[in-house]
Amino acid sequence: MTHAAEPAQSRPAAAPAAVPSASYRLQLQPGFTLHDATAAVPYLAALGVSHLHLSPLLAAAPGSTHGYDTVDHGRISEQLGGEEALRALAAEAHRHHLRLIADVVPNHMAVPVPEHLNRPLWEVLRDGPDSPYAHWFDIDWTAQPGPVDAPGRGRVLLPLLGDRLGAVLDQLAVDGDTLRYHDHVLPLRPGTETLPLPELLARQWYRPAWWRLARTELNYRRFFTVNELIAVRVERPEVFEATHGVLLRLHREGVLDGFRIDHPDGLADPRGYLERLAGATGGAYTVVEKILTGDERLPADWPCAGTTGYDALRRIDGVLTDHAGACRLAGAYEAFLTASPTSPDGPAGPAGPDGGTPEPGEPCADPHPALAAARRGRADMTGPGGELSAEVERLVRLAVRLGAAHPAHADHPPERLRAALGRLLTGYPAYRPYVRPGEPLPEVSAEQLRAARAADEGPTDATDRFVAELAAGALGRGPEQDEFAVRFGQTAAAVAAKGVEDTAFYRWNALLSLNEVGGEPARPGVRPEDFHAWCHYVERHWPHTMTVLSTHDTKRSADARARLAVLAEQPREWAAEAAAWSTAAGRGPGHVSDRAFGPSSGRGPGHGSASGPGHDPDSDWLLWQTLVAGWPLSPDRLVAAVLKAAREAKLRTSWTTQDVRFERALADRVQGVFGNPGLLPRIEGYVAGLAPYARSNTLAATLLHLTVPGVPDLYQGSEEPLYTLVDPDNRRPVDLGALAVRLTDSPTARTGDLAREKLHLTTTALHLRRTRELGAHRPLTAVGPAAAHLLAFGRGPDVVTAVTRLPYRLARTGGWHDTVLHLPGGRGWTDELTGRHFPSGPVPVGELLAGDRPVVLLTRRGTS
Repeated sequence: MTHAAEPAQSRPAAAPAAVPSASYRLQLQPGFTLHDATAAVPYLAALGVSHLHLSPLLAAAPGSTHGYDTVDHGRISEQLGGEEALRALAAEAHRHHLRLIADVVPNHMAVPVPEHLNRPLWEVLRDGPDSPYAHWFDIDWTAQPGPVDAPGRGRVLLPLLGDRLGAVLDQLAVDGDTLRYHDHVLPLRPGTETLPLPELLARQWYRPAWWRLARTELNYRRFFTVNELIAVRVERPEVFEATHGVLLRLHREGVLDGFRIDHPDGLADPRGYLERLAGATGGAYTVVEKILTGDERLPADWPCAGTTGYDALRRIDGVLTDHAGACRLAGAYEAFLTASPTSPDGPAGPAGPDGGTPEPGEPCADPHPALAAARRGRADMTGPGGELSAEVERLVRLAVRLGAAHPAHADHPPERLRAALGRLLTGYPAYRPYVRPGEPLPEVSAEQLRAARAADEGPTDATDRFVAELAAGALGRGPEQDEFAVRFGQTAAAVAAKGVEDTAFYRWNALLSLNEVGGEPARPGVRPEDFHAWCHYVERHWPHTMTVLSTHDTKRSADARARLAVLAEQPREWAAEAAAWSTAAGRGPGHVSDRAFGPSSGRGPGHGSASGPGHDPDSDWLLWQTLVAGWPLSPDRLVAAVLKAAREAKLRTSWTTQDVRFERALADRVQGVFGNPGLLPRIEGYVAGLAPYARSNTLAATLLHLTVPGVPDLYQGSEEPLYTLVDPDNRRPVDLGALAVRLTDSPTARTGDLAREKLHLTTTALHLRRTRELGAHRPLTAVGPAAAHLLAFGRGPDVVTAVTRLPYRLARTGGWHDTVLHLPGGRGWTDELTGRHFPSGPVPVGELLAGDRPVVLLTRRGTS
């Protein structure tokens, strides 16, 4: 037997990658350590996964519940159990024929408190640009004047003071060779310890500053807008080796088998990074957290297995969402906000083939308010005082220096450069272009840059052309040209993430299930034929990509979204409920006219006639849908989710400028719901009315996730119904021991028990994946009056998945009637979920899904 503290086996670096059949994501944290993961291995093996997908393992800031704030790349986190515990987990996993995938954070490290926890950063703060670690971090040393004795060498702005420096000078104290400010401990430049405080501060390689200056003066690249995370220059080979050494060693020793790469779009050269990682691991199984926008494809030259699966989430959710109903719900939402009905005359946007609601894949209205919200969100990030204006300023400085060095590019005023950059970043239709200095610009990136310029309706001038050409790397080679092109890509990614997903997706709330990472709320729904086309694409190009439904970053878990999807099938009923709940809660826009149920008119959402702070209609609409999504939930969980949404929207309050009066009123509004004896039963009753259709969506999404092309990644606890909200709500530890008991207690589904049904479906499909390779995806089409409500496909000749879609409409129209699915010929079929048998050939769908079953997973052992 292998000792628990040793790897089960060692492997050469060139060993072939082991492709998972399915993985299970565990959120490691002080409340769920590597020891807890080890105890859960027998259950997870019995569940049927092949790999455990671990959140970041390296030493993180004390108490971190996510692990993305790395402080030391040289050791496995002791608060998770350390390397010995990781080796014990690997050994136990190997005994159960499981392997480990680790989340890797190459883009950034923590700026911790106290600061000495990040030793490389500590040495940079102490020794400045002469530190051997100075090249580790992405710092613009030209942006801040240096110490008084070296003004041209620069220093690091540290935005950690609670007020302007002059107001807190008496809170700074010298303690030996350190400077203390509350819990912050900063190193002093050698030889400055005895100087008077003003002179001492003037001689440091850093500038302690009011935290609000970060927006405009910060001179190190962050993770998005998080000042406490400083970017690492992993594109340098020596930095890559130092920051990946432990993980690569553990891979060579057989402890780790694969990697999930966090935020590759933050890297200077994502492809180059993946090439270096593949070379160091011999091609280990690697997926990237790449957010694909619309029909964007993962760059074909990236050496990885695929994405972490948000593209799959959008297709699975989309094919189970009623496009026409979602468009009508958008119209009702706008009416709810303005308390005035939209036009009854039909869609304001492009008409579909029948002249009515546009087909899925087209916007509900043109211009669509969700698209306008996304554009405004991006513009807010880059405008004067915007959260990413410091990043824009860095690009402006580069462009000015380039002009000074090259007369052909001179005389573009900084304010014009700033405005041109804001327009280009606002209009960019994806996360970022992929410019690699010295190589031709990929055509897809060139097209996206052209689209960004075309999106600007105002006149363009020489400065706009200059900025666009710099972003494309089209002005030749040189230090400034190369750096600008690289940094534009990194900045564009931050603008997209913060401006759209973390701003606009909290501002336009028509149907919350649409507002997910990589989502397109303006284009709800996916046609079955487009779903099948995506499956074929994945099968041909990225057959081992991950697929997901819930993650640590989803704003609502899959089952919460499955409930919300039902609202798209009953927009009239939902709007009436929302209005009634607002009235019952004491405020609200009142009755919403039937005329509101035309498709979205395209007007941007207003905030209605709110009668007090915290009681505006948009907050109510979001509150009621959040209640439906997470029901049952505690007041504290609901308050936290609604307050986070309001702060992320940045309209009435924000993380950095909190409106205390508004937030208190909003929290009181939420708390009041739980003290309202007339309202709670109505909410509970409405959720109960949704339950049969939400159940159908839950089981359909689960089976699709487990049988479409790719590698399904299950989020912890999602093998049973999971109704979580945005982080940190979705990162709470899960009682895997209780799940293990239920798995053992009931190996079969129990009618009326969704938890048992979902657990049974999940383990059945997972074991099917482990025991046979699923074959080629081939669509199967039902025939009959309810054919549009069945989504079916084969995986090779001997596996068929069939699920119900749009169950509420199906029930309203009387069920399956004479709808038939033709099962491929040969031997008969067995439903793995129930043991029922069916012949090949035409089978009535009403028989296939008899007994209120929304899904079947059919197999046979051979063909005739």
